[in-house]
Amino acid sequence: MSVPSAAIPETPRDRAALTRDIETATGLDEAVLERLLRAFYAAARADAELGPLFAHVEDWEAHIARIGAFWSSVALMTGRYHGQPLAAHAPLDLHPAHFTRWLALFEATAGQHCTPAGAAYLMERACRIARSLEYGTAALRGELPSIHRAAPNT
Repeated sequence: MSVPSAAIPETPRDRAALTRDIETATGLDEAVLERLLRAFYAAARADAELGPLFAHVEDWEAHIARIGAFWSSVALMTGRYHGQPLAAHAPLDLHPAHFTRWLALFEATAGQHCTPAGAAYLMERACRIARSLEYGTAALRGELPSIHRAAPNT
């Protein structure tokens, strides 16, 4: 099963058609993403390595809504997210082990809540996001990260 191209749509009608095509190809939709994110963040908050990073979040419903908009934009191409992920993560003391753990936990959760095609599709994006944030946060600290993580075999 092939997932449609994720080129930026030119019109709202094109965006809606692309979103429908992605949903059909992957089994993902807004409801699946919300269930996945709620399960993932519940696990991440309880995780010994990741949990402390979320101690600053006071309003979890607002956080889930914002993260939901992000993943809706990233995965379903809806354009709902209007933010700066690097700026949001810059204040955190993130290191390579955090990204590795985040990806492992995200992959496990996606495998539980998504179709195989949906999980693979999300993991391809999650790997890109993790790599980008890892490079970005390290660069802000004046470091050069050494990332040798490949996208999952899909």
